[in-house]
Amino acid sequence: MEITDVRIYPVKADGKFKAFASITLEDKLVIRGLRVVEGRNGFFVAMPSRKFKDEYYDVCFPITSELKDDISKKVMNKYEDSLKDAV
Repeated sequence: MEITDVRIYPVKADGKFKAFASITLEDKLVIRGLRVVEGRNGFFVAMPSRKFKDEYYDVCFPITSELKDDISKKVMNKYEDSLKDAV
């Protein structure tokens, strides 16, 4: 699947949560609610999730590691570009 668009929505609060993101797949499907998060080992992209009782469950997620890596790379590149544009 080709990622045809990535949009970043920075969060203006201090903390580990840095931005929301949405991606478009093959100009046919939009997935909203991805998050850019700063973790112990650097930044990562979290898929959309919902809380049920005391646990969070992903609403959607990539099945293949190739798609997961592609989503992470493209979202992080767009996030880094948004930081440069903000300066």
